[in-house]
Amino acid sequence: MVTPEQLKTWIESGFDNAHVSVEGDGHHFEAVIVTTEFSGKSRIGRHQLVYAALGDKMKAEVHALSMKTLTPEEQQALAED
Repeated sequence: MVTPEQLKTWIESGFDNAHVSVEGDGHHFEAVIVTTEFSGKSRIGRHQLVYAALGDKMKAEVHALSMKTLTPEEQQALAED
């Protein structure tokens, strides 16, 4: 069974500098990923980057992943609200 820590490590490995937090029960996960690499990308484009980082693990080991993908500026704006 996949742990949130494993999933966090897999996602982080696909980005140069990302802040990642993951919660889940081994089958269903929620991740918040913050990186400058999302700048100028659509939500779909951001999710594609995360899926690329996970590779085949998304098909075989992770059954459901809900993502919030943010730039550092977007995260800061949310924190100020």
